[in-house]
Amino acid sequence: MFARIREDIASIFDRDPAARSTWEVITCYPGVHALLVHRVAHWLWSLRLRWLGRMLSQIGRWFTGIEIHPGASIGRRFFIDHGMGVVIGETAQIGDDCTLYHGVTLGGTSWSKGKRHPTLERGVVIGAGAKVLGPIVIGEGAKIGSNAVVVKDVPAGATAMGIPARILHTETDRSREEKAAKLGFSAYAVTREDDPYAKAIQGLLDHSVAHDKRIDMIIKDIDALKATRAGAEPEVVRPGPKVVNR
Repeated sequence: MFARIREDIASIFDRDPAARSTWEVITCYPGVHALLVHRVAHWLWSLRLRWLGRMLSQIGRWFTGIEIHPGASIGRRFFIDHGMGVVIGETAQIGDDCTLYHGVTLGGTSWSKGKRHPTLERGVVIGAGAKVLGPIVIGEGAKIGSNAVVVKDVPAGATAMGIPARILHTETDRSREEKAAKLGFSAYAVTREDDPYAKAIQGLLDHSVAHDKRIDMIIKDIDALKATRAGAEPEVVRPGPKVVNR
């Protein structure tokens, strides 16, 4: 357990540029505190000391604002950035190297017993305020945009955004986001700015507005030509020589 805690702390330096020292991470990062409490609570839960595990998790919630059920399974090098408002349900399973931002919910959609919370495979990143609900699987390396509501499986390497979440994983989707991808995944992004579909619609609307302006200009030019022609003097038609057929 202590080896995992050391890994968790060391992994933060790779994902948070604000981290300056190990002492700062240990003393000032609520995500670390919540994870430390969870490791112990989960150990108690596995020993069937259920009440002690739940009580310890509640104490961690009071101090950190992060609620992790002791029954949840969390892998290695897990990082919760900021963390306030994070909720992780009992049957949630989180793989190695996953990252959650504040306000994330890994929740259930039914009251039935059994598996009812999400499974996150290795390297998943979930942006601030996102809700991942039900016994679904978020594939390895997938990314969930901020404030998204995800209720269906997300394939490995894909990005899901919106309410309800749309899965963006085609080559066309990736090409639309080529420039943004160079800056990395934006865990705090406003959906409209990160969603290639929204950008495409916005581009079509801009194109339509530009065409309307050009059509208005053409109509005005035509009306001006008509007015000029109507105001001109009428042309005099002179009869030609009379042809007599013999």
